[in-house]
Order: sequence, then structure tokens, then C-alpha cells
Amino acid sequence: MSDEAPEQASKTEDPSQKKLDDAHRRGDVVKSQEVNNWFMIGGSALLFSLMAAPSATGLTNSLRTLLANADEFEIGGGAFTSFMGSLTSTILLVALVPLAVLAVCGIAANLVQHRPLLSLDPIMPKLSKVSPGEGFRRLFSRDALINFVKGLFKIAVVGGVTFAVLWPERDRLETMITLDPAALLPAFQEMGLKVFGAVLAVVTVIALADYVYQRQRWWTRLKMTVQETRDEYKQMEGDPKIKGRIRQVRNERSRRRMMANVPKATVIITNPTHFAVALKYDKSMKAPLCLAKGADDVAFRIREMAKEHDIPIVENPPLARALFAAVDIDEVIPTEHFKAVAQVIGFVMRMKDKKAWSA
Repeated sequence: MSDEAPEQASKTEDPSQKKLDDAHRRGDVVKSQEVNNWFMIGGSALLFSLMAAPSATGLTNSLRTLLANADEFEIGGGAFTSFMGSLTSTILLVALVPLAVLAVCGIAANLVQHRPLLSLDPIMPKLSKVSPGEGFRRLFSRDALINFVKGLFKIAVVGGVTFAVLWPERDRLETMITLDPAALLPAFQEMGLKVFGAVLAVVTVIALADYVYQRQRWWTRLKMTVQETRDEYKQMEGDPKIKGRIRQVRNERSRRRMMANVPKATVIITNPTHFAVALKYDKSMKAPLCLAKGADDVAFRIREMAKEHDIPIVENPPLARALFAAVDIDEVIPTEHFKAVAQVIGFVMRMKDKKAWSA
């Protein structure tokens, strides 16, 4: 416990949704046994109030018939077989219906506390479960001590409430043994419901308090340190340094592909030094296409490559700035720039024709 305290003190961050989901997959969820007990007691009280009288009456009638007509039944006869089938059905109904109701109550008790889950992790064999040292530590841990004290408290409170309910009925209890069986059952059911009601009221308070306590402990145990939060973020989103490096590599590859297209350009429109936009156009195209663009150093490299491949460079600062801002690589230029670009390309075409004529 002394080693866990400093570690728990450093966990100042609420658990992330990922950690909560991981805990749910492992079967690590909020679970209060007192809530389960409340549902079981409530289901038992419901069964006792609805089925005690009919079940007892059915069994009584069946047994009365058996005792009253025992000498008339022939072993192996049809009447005896029919009677035993009826008696067996009555006993099974008395036994199976409560089991089914209590099973439903047990499932409902868990669904109320957490969403449905199916996890094999809690039943997987682990060394800590069979280790004598771990078993000794669990036996004398804080949880074991709390559960022991909680058990004593429940016994004392429930016992006290039961005593308080039955004490006023002490004179009636003494005379119940003299009552006719037909009158005994209603009296017994009445007192039983009083006990169930009182116990259920007390267990309700205990269950609510225990659930709040168990949820708080579970939430505190799943809290994270600042470093754990950062590590999880890196794991989910990726290390920012690695992401930055990947982005840098992608940009570099994209830039290389862009520069490889510069020799195919028809004209380079510049600022003259800050911006450069490489355009391609031929008569088969509906509009000029942007092959490359860049600013500062990239613009300088575009101009140098254009000089190496004898591509015309036209200085038009307003048009260069406008195209740099309005068009992306491998896109046709916007319609509002058609006229200005057409003038530039027309000028370039005339210059090429003049050179060809001179040659």
C-alpha cells in the first residue's frame, strides 16, 4: 500500500475514453456486490408476495390428495402415473420459476451497473491467482479489511432491523403454532413481507452507498499520469516529430515531381524574383494548366530550370501573384485570368514563330 500511494498520487488526469474502453474489454468495470444483493432480495420479496400462497396451496392439495387416497393408487397404474406427473409439474414450477426470476435479477443487476460485456480475461489462469504471497497480500489487503467490516456492519444492521420488525410480533409468534394451517400461511406471509420490506429499505441505502464508493475507487484506479496521457496521445495520433518528418518527406517528393514537370511548360510567369508560375498550353487544351509554382527559393529553382530548357520567362508581377494565390498545381487557371494569360501566351507564341521564321 505504501508503494501504491505515491504512484496513485501522481495520477492526476481523468482516464481517457480509450483507457475506459480497454478496461471494459478486460472486464474491469464498476461492480458493487451490494447492488446484486439488492436485486436478489427484491426478486425474492416479489416471488414471496406473488407465489408463496399459490405454491403452498398447490403443494398442499397435491399432498392431501396423495395421503387421502394412498390406498387407492396402484403402482404402475394410469391414475398413479397421472398423479405423479401432476405432482412433479407442481414441484418443478415451484422450483424453476424462482430460479428463472433470480437469474433475470442477477443479469439486470449487472446491466444497471455497466453496459453488456463478454470478456474471458477475468477467468484466464494467472500466476498471481495461485501465488501464496499474492494470496496472503489479498487476504490482508485494504479491500479485504473493508469487505470484512462491511459484512459485519450489514449483519448487524439487517439483524437489528429484522429484530425491530419481529419484536412487536413476539406474542403472535408464540400463538402461531396453535393456528390452523389454513390461517398460518397468511400470517406467515404477512410477517415475511414486513421483514422483506424493512430489509430491502436498509439494503437500498447500503447498495447506493457501496456503488458510489466502488465507482469512485474504480475511477481513481484508472486515472492517468500526465506522461501516460502524452504517450497515449502519441500512440493514437502519432508522434508529432514523426508526423512532421513524414510531412516533410511528402512535400519534398511532391516538389521533386513538380520540378520534373517544369521542362514541359510553355511559359514561366514571374514576379520577377519572389513568385514563379509555370503554365502549359497547346491548341488541344481548353485552358492553360499550372504545372508548377513556387515562392522565393522554389521560384528561383523554377526560373533556373526554365533557363536550362530554354523556356520563355515573362515578368508580370500582378499576374504572377494572382496566379500563385488562385491556382493549384495540376489545375487549369481560373476563368477571370484567361484574358491576361492569353495575352502572355500569345506573345510567347509570336516570339517562337518569329524565331522559327528567322532561322
